[in-house]
Amino acid sequence: MSTALDPRDPLGFDDLLSEEDLAVRDTVRAWCADRVLPHIADWYEAGELPTVRELARELGAIGALGMHLHGYGCAGATAVQYGLACVELEAADSGLRSLVSVQGSLAMYAIHRWGSEEQKQRWLPGMAAGEIIGCFGLTEPDHGSDPASMRTTAKRDGSSDRADWVLNGRKMWITNGSVAGVAVVWAQTDEGIRGFAVPTDTPGFSAPEIKHKGSLRASVTSELVLDNVRLPADAVFPEVRGLKGPLSCLNQARYGIVWGALGAARSCLETAREYSITREQFGKPIGGFQLTQAKLADMSLELNKGLLLAWHLGNRMDAGTLRPEQVSYGKLNNVRESIEIARTARTILGANGISYEYPIMRHANNLESVLTYEGTVEMHQLVIGKVLTGQDAFR
Repeated sequence: MSTALDPRDPLGFDDLLSEEDLAVRDTVRAWCADRVLPHIADWYEAGELPTVRELARELGAIGALGMHLHGYGCAGATAVQYGLACVELEAADSGLRSLVSVQGSLAMYAIHRWGSEEQKQRWLPGMAAGEIIGCFGLTEPDHGSDPASMRTTAKRDGSSDRADWVLNGRKMWITNGSVAGVAVVWAQTDEGIRGFAVPTDTPGFSAPEIKHKGSLRASVTSELVLDNVRLPADAVFPEVRGLKGPLSCLNQARYGIVWGALGAARSCLETAREYSITREQFGKPIGGFQLTQAKLADMSLELNKGLLLAWHLGNRMDAGTLRPEQVSYGKLNNVRESIEIARTARTILGANGISYEYPIMRHANNLESVLTYEGTVEMHQLVIGKVLTGQDAFR
């Protein structure tokens, strides 16, 4: 047995994984290398994901959409396997991981967890196959961290339980919005906040795409506009009311981010490490200087600590014991450390670090969005603060 450590896995993280875990990871990694990495810098620079529907179908074919859900054509993978897939997707680009997260952990999970059997049968098989893309409408132009104050409304057109619903309002920063076939929309009703499965070809529904982004540029981001959108009575999720519904979905998405952000960090670290070995200054590779090695050591330390934290949370999710507050620990730590890794890696490359010939600046810019979506730093700090003190500082 060799005694040399693998610089890409110095703690032997792979030893914690089963053969099936590794197979899932390697399948997603190979797909990203073949279908995304040769093109992603150009897509990012152009501010588009031109083949999003084709990519969705291919992701469906390898079982990556809603992969941690069971039945209805979903792969039924473990939480750890889903996390490993998120690492590989975000190592390619955060926009790609966002496509998969919104599809599986938000739109599909909402229907799978809260939808009627008819809704599940109608939407989930096509979504798992990538034939139908979904989006998730919670955030509004004036309400992000405070979803309870949303202004989007849904009113019954009559007093009967079988009366149509009429939706009005706007949602903002919606991944997949303009390419979605179904939108999960949360709205205020006389019965509290309720969720709806909205076919996007319904009259009054539109999803203008948001342009001029400095982050997540290789991702479809839209506004949702609901102008007297009339839906049948059975479009509503039958049981769930209040914020319990959307927040349960956000917890799923945050879990994917706990893992995914580390993929971006790994890409940055590996780029910087390889660059330090080949780039020479003052007569030797810059990796031979103490300060460069200190940077690489700190980046490797935080990346691997983050992987162990993600793996721990994944095992808790698989055991059914993961709490939302614990996901906040993972989301806050791993995204924050991933941004720091990206910034430090950029300094090792110097001016070359801002070139799209390398992935670092693209990852750094993407992580600025990942830092604040699905709960800002401040929101997760307050969640953890409440755990530590027993005091609710949100209000």
